[in-house]
Amino acid sequence: MDDHSGMKLGKRPARPIAGLRPIGRYLALAPAKILPSVPSACDRSGAVASWPMLKNDTLGDCTIAAVGHAVQLWTAEASRMRVMTDEEVLAGYEAFGYVPGEPQTDQGAVEADVLARWTGAGFSTGGVEDVLTGFCAVDPTQEAEVRAGVAWLGVVYAGLELPIAARSMDVWDAPGALTGDYAPGSWGGHAVPIVGYAPWGVVCVTWGALKRITWKFWAAYASEAYGLLSRDFVTEGGNAATVDWAALESDMADLRAEASA
Repeated sequence: MDDHSGMKLGKRPARPIAGLRPIGRYLALAPAKILPSVPSACDRSGAVASWPMLKNDTLGDCTIAAVGHAVQLWTAEASRMRVMTDEEVLAGYEAFGYVPGEPQTDQGAVEADVLARWTGAGFSTGGVEDVLTGFCAVDPTQEAEVRAGVAWLGVVYAGLELPIAARSMDVWDAPGALTGDYAPGSWGGHAVPIVGYAPWGVVCVTWGALKRITWKFWAAYASEAYGLLSRDFVTEGGNAATVDWAALESDMADLRAEASA
């Protein structure tokens, strides 16, 4: 049985992003409001032999660790894997208020803020400043959107409101009643990259390993999700013609302008 009781979380409550467009807008092969078909199962983790912990066993830096794991996957699929170092994950976490040696500043981060920085200043990963081209909204209540995010974009950046019961589960699954140790958020918020899916659920990277999540658990505890659009993945390891880059870059410019207004 897995024991995650000593691990850290660190995703702060979700904050809506005004003007963020849905995933279907950028999948150019899709007719209006209809997502392109995807395989029944997709596992993008095979190119990575091991995942670093990225200090998420001692710090609530899961929002930054998820960035490092996403970049590791994209660049591994392109046969030029970059791995975020502990020093780089600390530098990224410090941008959100963490001060080494001051435990009271270990307060986690908001996924929306992390995404804004990733598409702006970026994060150092393996000695390279990685700037995300863009991101889009994935409705966590729509399994088809989650599947499309993994199949066409490579990674879905997700937020979970974990129950205390998740500390000891080999596979994250949910019972009928979401009360007591199964109450959403009773343990806390956690950021993870979704890197695969199957008829039974999804696969995420967390605490240096892959973790299975049933669709029932996902429906009960997923509070936010975003499709990540990186040229590292789409032009070299994925499907370049599928993404409407012009629309994406225009919308990202509008989001940045609105944020700075």
